[in-house]
Amino acid sequence: MSQEPPGDAARRLIRTADRAVLATALNGAEGWPYASLVMIALDHAAQPLLLLSDLADHTKNLQADPRASLLIDGTAGLDEPLTGARVSLQGRIAPVEDDALLARYIARHPPASFYAGFTDFRLYRMDVTRAHLVAGFGRIHWIDSSALLFDATPHAALAAAEAEIVAHMNADHADALELYAARLLGLDGTGWRMTGIDPEGVDLRRTGTVARLAFMDWDEAPVGDAGSARAALVRLVQRARATPRATLLTDDSEHS
Repeated sequence: MSQEPPGDAARRLIRTADRAVLATALNGAEGWPYASLVMIALDHAAQPLLLLSDLADHTKNLQADPRASLLIDGTAGLDEPLTGARVSLQGRIAPVEDDALLARYIARHPPASFYAGFTDFRLYRMDVTRAHLVAGFGRIHWIDSSALLFDATPHAALAAAEAEIVAHMNADHADALELYAARLLGLDGTGWRMTGIDPEGVDLRRTGTVARLAFMDWDEAPVGDAGSARAALVRLVQRARATPRATLLTDDSEHS
């Protein structure tokens, strides 16, 4: 089997993440680096979204110098973390006013709904310039944004329909979401909800746990509108019903 291109591998990891380490230049401190934990979501192109307070040091840093880096760590649970994948994104982070993107962020992080309306909180997006992927020993790549990001422009109809698709799946097809989690992803527990759908897959959440169902893992092509999304979701339900419980278990499941 051929190895996944570095840009695709990095984007796959980014799409699974709900948090990152943000590195900014500490304002008024001669450029000293400052790292902080932030919660992230992504737009359909896979550019990170952050909901930040004007009062936070990292926000003040970005207002003075928008250049930043985000470290996304995919090594959790590994006996030897250095064999796992991690991606450092570089780019400029600036405010973005977009109700759909804010709704996407809140769906990914429901607790954010309590402070998203505060006057000192704003949605930011990273305009990614390049990425550095380390995917284990010997797999180290610098990746230009053109190879990392997904061209979502031809799939704009899906973005417009996303909120309706998510609401419909959560209200009327909770059983399908449970099947995706248990049979296709090997995840324990009930109460999984869809938080987003983009051309390359579906995002799920259960309490504080997030999961990613990538269409390509099940031979599905990227979807571009509500119709193709519905067809893919139906096929995945059929596949899940015919599939024994997945062997891709979570760490807790492996040791239970």
